[in-house]
Amino acid sequence: MDLSIHASFLPQTDPEAALAFYRDLLGFEVRNDVGYNGLRWITVGPAGQPDTSIVLHPPAITPGITEDERRTITEMMAKGTFGMLILAAADLDAMFARLQAADAEIVEEPTLQPYGVRDCAVRDPAGNLLRIQERR
Repeated sequence: MDLSIHASFLPQTDPEAALAFYRDLLGFEVRNDVGYNGLRWITVGPAGQPDTSIVLHPPAITPGITEDERRTITEMMAKGTFGMLILAAADLDAMFARLQAADAEIVEEPTLQPYGVRDCAVRDPAGNLLRIQERR
């Protein structure tokens, strides 16, 4: 079976802030930017990896969710407990320095974890937790 991850979804609350973070700070390519009914879905992905994308979408837009559920999703996003993504960088220290210089919200500095991975953690502008592992 030939199966791969094509796209994953992360909510975003501010399309311009999401672009500044994913495109300008992380260096991802913008693959699609679609507006509908005043909302925006932005597809980004790492350069050189055209088959892997992240769709940054408006939060809590699934039909049938209640206002209480929308509020819960928004609260979870703000805490970084709703969406999460694990990235990898060849030079973790340089990436961390770049994030720090841009005033990204740092959750954890580069650390060798007990399970053998060296990584750091930051939040994107919507609050999503991103862990960035050192690629070996």
